[in-house]
Amino acid sequence: MKNIKVLLVEDNVADAELTRESFNQSKFKIDLDIVVNGVEALDYLNQRKEFKNAPHPDMILLDLNIPLIHGQDVLRDIKKNDDLKQIPVVVFSSSETEDDIIKSYKLGASCYVTKPVDFKAFQYIVNSLENFWFTVVKLPPSELI
Repeated sequence: MKNIKVLLVEDNVADAELTRESFNQSKFKIDLDIVVNGVEALDYLNQRKEFKNAPHPDMILLDLNIPLIHGQDVLRDIKKNDDLKQIPVVVFSSSETEDDIIKSYKLGASCYVTKPVDFKAFQYIVNSLENFWFTVVKLPPSELI
């Protein structure tokens, strides 16, 4: 089984570490890269600056409330880019506002998941995401993304 490449766009260090810990306990081989703001996310995805050799991820976990470029603007740019738009984007945010949820789906989010505050619940959500996206869903081969 090949490694699954996941890009996490998250500025909260604690949430990033919880996600990393959850993926480290996975039955899947997951390579997790983390960027901390919208500019880094777009540079990574477009292979610019220090991310020139970054591979396209199989999935993106995107927080909305990130610095420099808001997560919804990052999502909009991803879904307008022919080279990136087929990558599943899971909005993984603490926001539960109806406007954020609706706008994210209108911009092309594959799904919207609210981050729990409890560690066990956080782990459960990450494990559920990985089981769904990497077992049930058929993803395009990353070399074609």
